[in-house]
Amino acid sequence: MHTNPTSPLLQLGGMQVAYGGIKAVKGIDLELYRGELVSLIGANGAGKTTTLNAIAGSLKIAGGEILYEGEKIHVLPAHKRLRRGIALVPEGRGIFTRLTVEENLRMGAYTRNDTDAIEQDLERVYSMLPRVKERLAQIAGTLSGGEQQMVAIGRALLSRPKLLLLDEPSMGLAPLVVEKIFEVVQSVAKEGVTILLVEQNANLALEFSQRAYVMESGKITLTGSGAELLTNPKVRAAYLGEAA
Repeated sequence: MHTNPTSPLLQLGGMQVAYGGIKAVKGIDLELYRGELVSLIGANGAGKTTTLNAIAGSLKIAGGEILYEGEKIHVLPAHKRLRRGIALVPEGRGIFTRLTVEENLRMGAYTRNDTDAIEQDLERVYSMLPRVKERLAQIAGTLSGGEQQMVAIGRALLSRPKLLLLDEPSMGLAPLVVEKIFEVVQSVAKEGVTILLVEQNANLALEFSQRAYVMESGKITLTGSGAELLTNPKVRAAYLGEAA
């Protein structure tokens, strides 16, 4: 199927998500174009993680639609979305703590059977994440938080995503480690993977993103380039810890 490169890779149209009758996401519109790094920022409980889970297919939507490469995918189960190239690195990393690092990485390729290409992709991930390569035989649960986060990103890359959904990659990590993680995110973006990033560290997220959306209690209230939102007084007051 040929898709128009100028049309969005991902489009949310009036998407709603509800938990037991309570609307967590209240009809949002969002677009993501190929090769973009876009962040979604907002306070805790704004609906950011819910949005990512709905795109990945781990939550059903209550209204609206999700278009991916021009097709409605909200009707597809999560594993079919993964096969289509949508990978989620969940909040809290979600790695298999009792498996080795290498086993974790290989789990990312479970929908693939192109053995040679998988080996090439593993090499690519190793060159991007040298810290991970040094610990292939180690049990993943014994790694530091930052290393686990890198394993989670590496695992997602092994599904060959076109769209990578990153949920709070810096959560609970020391500033130096966060810098490393963002370097990795940037190198993934440079390889042409489209990224939608949910991040508490609004300053860092906006610095790295071409565009960003601000979410407040289930709605998108602001959008603009990363640079615009960095200098927006409302954003600075609410998310960058500055007095208005």
